[in-house]
Amino acid sequence: MKYRKKPVVIEATQWFKNGDHPNDFDQEKLGFENGEMRTWTGAEVKANGWEGQIVRYYRNPSDDGQRKCGAVFVGDEPKPDGVGCGCKMHDHGWIDTLEGGHIVCPGDWIITGVKGERYPCKPDIFAARYEAI
Repeated sequence: MKYRKKPVVIEATQWFKNGDHPNDFDQEKLGFENGEMRTWTGAEVKANGWEGQIVRYYRNPSDDGQRKCGAVFVGDEPKPDGVGCGCKMHDHGWIDTLEGGHIVCPGDWIITGVKGERYPCKPDIFAARYEAI
């Protein structure tokens, strides 16, 4: 049998850098200041240039962030594998999804699904599957 995907209206925003997602600074953040616990508003978090709450900074303890996206290491040298956007990993984001964490490349779309879940989508796939309403 064949099946067709049901049409679903989604929300999406294109991500290019930290703080781009419209919901990145909606929530307050707890932390310490001068040895005391305090709460920062979303506006204070944004004004301080802290990472977004939806798309966070890409971090990996074995990656200094200078290699290009899509590069694989052959010995000590990164070599392009033909996959990836080619930007430095330092310029990437990280998003938690229902399937686990995913790297977000500059230009990826962040889709909010029907249950409020979020996940990245490459621009070419987004263009093929979605149209503005």
